[in-house]
Amino acid sequence: SEVATDPMGVNVSDTYMMLKPREEWPKTGFFKKSYEELVTEIIQKLEKKLPGQNYLASQPIQMRFNELLEGTRADVAVKIYGPDLGKLTELSAQIKSVVSEVQGAGDVEMDMAGTSPILRVEPKSAELASYGAHLSDILESVSIALGGEEAGAIYEGDRKFPIVVRLSEKDREDLDTVRSLPVGLAGNATATLSQLTNLDFKETYGAVSRENSSRRTAVLINLRGRDTESFVNEAREKVEKEVKMPDGYFVEWGGNFKNLQQAKQRLLILTPIALALVLMMIYAAFGSIPQTLLIFSCVPLALVGGVVNLMIMGLPFSISAGVGFIALSGIAVLNGVVLMNYLNQLRLTGNLVGIALVRKATLIRLRPVLMTALVAIFGFIPMMISSGIGSEVQRPLATVVIGGIISSTLLTLVVLPVLYLIFEKHMEKFSQKISH
Repeated sequence: SEVATDPMGVNVSDTYMMLKPREEWPKTGFFKKSYEELVTEIIQKLEKKLPGQNYLASQPIQMRFNELLEGTRADVAVKIYGPDLGKLTELSAQIKSVVSEVQGAGDVEMDMAGTSPILRVEPKSAELASYGAHLSDILESVSIALGGEEAGAIYEGDRKFPIVVRLSEKDREDLDTVRSLPVGLAGNATATLSQLTNLDFKETYGAVSRENSSRRTAVLINLRGRDTESFVNEAREKVEKEVKMPDGYFVEWGGNFKNLQQAKQRLLILTPIALALVLMMIYAAFGSIPQTLLIFSCVPLALVGGVVNLMIMGLPFSISAGVGFIALSGIAVLNGVVLMNYLNQLRLTGNLVGIALVRKATLIRLRPVLMTALVAIFGFIPMMISSGIGSEVQRPLATVVIGGIISSTLLTLVVLPVLYLIFEKHMEKFSQKISH
């Protein structure tokens, strides 16, 4: 890696591709190519020209956040914990083959892939004691012979060139030569490295990841064309069905899915609190339970439109969409308050009742209700059709608000007056109470 704060093995590297402005992208039909289509084409071409590699398409900031939150570079990570690295690799390969078949699995790769040969030097405790040698003597000899050590410097004018002592490349690759290396002992005595240690090349893992006091590997998944929650639910069900975990091994699903679950738990607490506060404020303004319930009926009417618009736009439910539903509830209640307040004012005059009262109030308050709705709709349209930086957060929120405002406005002007007529007796008692 280029910087010390980004450690990765020699088998992993990042390549940055700077995209042209979206206006210059080619079209597929009537629309510009999407990011998902672009990534799919790039991966397909790379797999044809550079086979045998694993590719994960991401963005720099997104990848950094994934690493900070879960210690992996992907949106979804299937973490496998256990004591034996070989078994972990085997389980990772099985899970990778299962997850790759699930719809929406764009890029799938193993976090720890394969082994590499290393020279293993194991000291002989009995021989070290008989020779009076120390581990530091062995480490120093191996370090100088294989890694090299600066023994001096040569000066040419104002330039300095270090003199490094180490074995030649040919000798470093010859195990017999390495075994015959002299190790300096006390009293100017020496012994060969093979007399004090066991040397051999062994296949092992270049890096061992640990988490929660246990060894772990992971299967990294970047999604394309599907929401995180439904993908993880389907993939988890298939993994539990097709991959048998031995004793002492277990699987944990992390990444965006884990953050989504935590955020949903917070929303399950905050949303009822917000709706309860809205109910209390409506009751404080009108002092009537029937009218409070009538106005609050605008909320489910608005939620229907938000859900339908999400389906039309092909967007999954996300946390930004959940925030949009909360904001939508306030706008829908505002329209109901405007209409109900004017209905009460006309009723107090006593000149109009029944259908005539509802018709006049609806026609007069049509313009304020439409103005409230249209201002919000026009303001959110650029967010709903955006495709640039931050669109993954803006689009769900704006889509929910626009769809919900359209449905709540239409239904408020129709359903609320009808319900008002049904509860007319309760309205009459309310008006008598106000007049007294």
